[in-house]
Amino acid sequence: MTKTRILLAEDDENLGFLLKEYLNMKNYETELFIDGNKAYKGFIREHFDLCLLDVMMPEKDGFTLAKEIRQINSEMPILFLTAKSMKEDVLEGFAIGADDYITKPFNMEELLYRIEAVLRRTKQDVDHENKTFRVGQYVFDTQNQLLKRGNKKKKLTTKESELLKLLCNNKNKVLERNFTLRTIWIDDSYFNARSMDVYITKLRKYLKDDPSIQIINVHGKGFKLIC
Repeated sequence: MTKTRILLAEDDENLGFLLKEYLNMKNYETELFIDGNKAYKGFIREHFDLCLLDVMMPEKDGFTLAKEIRQINSEMPILFLTAKSMKEDVLEGFAIGADDYITKPFNMEELLYRIEAVLRRTKQDVDHENKTFRVGQYVFDTQNQLLKRGNKKKKLTTKESELLKLLCNNKNKVLERNFTLRTIWIDDSYFNARSMDVYITKLRKYLKDDPSIQIINVHGKGFKLIC
C-alpha cells in the first residue's frame, strides 16, 4: 500500500526534524523543507497528498507558499502551523483556502488527529453520495468541485465545496452553525466560526448572478439555502 506523502515546510530545523521523525513513525512519508522557496520547488518536483506549512518562514512565508501551491493544485489539503493566535492571521489562512491550522506549541497527537481529519474530509470516495446538485441556474459538480452556469465554470476550494454541499443537502432547511463547524472545521471555536462566515460570503458572491438564489442567516441558528 502506498504511503500518504506529506510536504512539511518548517524553518525551525529541530522542530522540523522531530515532526518528520514522528510522522514517519506514524506511517506518513514526510519530506522536510526549511524555507518556503525550497518547499515550493519540492512541491513542483514531487507528489504530495497534504502540505503542512509553517506561517513564519524566511524567503517565502506560509501564506504566500499556500497561494502558489493552490495555483498549481486547488484541491491540495493544506494545514498551517502557526505561533500566531491573532484572529486576523487565522482568518487570512482560511481565506486562502486552508483546511485547518494548529497553534504552537501543540501536542503531537493533536497534530496527528488534525492531519487524519483533513485527509478524511478531502478524500474523493463519495460514490454513495450525490455528486451533482442543481442550484437555480447553476450545476454544482461536487466530485470535481466545479460550479457551472452556462459556459462559465468556477473551481471551488475544498472547504467551499464542502460548505456548499452541506447547504445543498439541506436546501430550503436551516443548516445549523454548530453542526456545520463540527462537520467541516472539526470544532466550533470562535476563529472557526468567523472563518465559516468568510466562506458563506464567498459562496453568496459566486451565486449572485442568479437572483432567485439566497443564502440567508437564520438568527441564532445558522443558514438556509433558498432556491
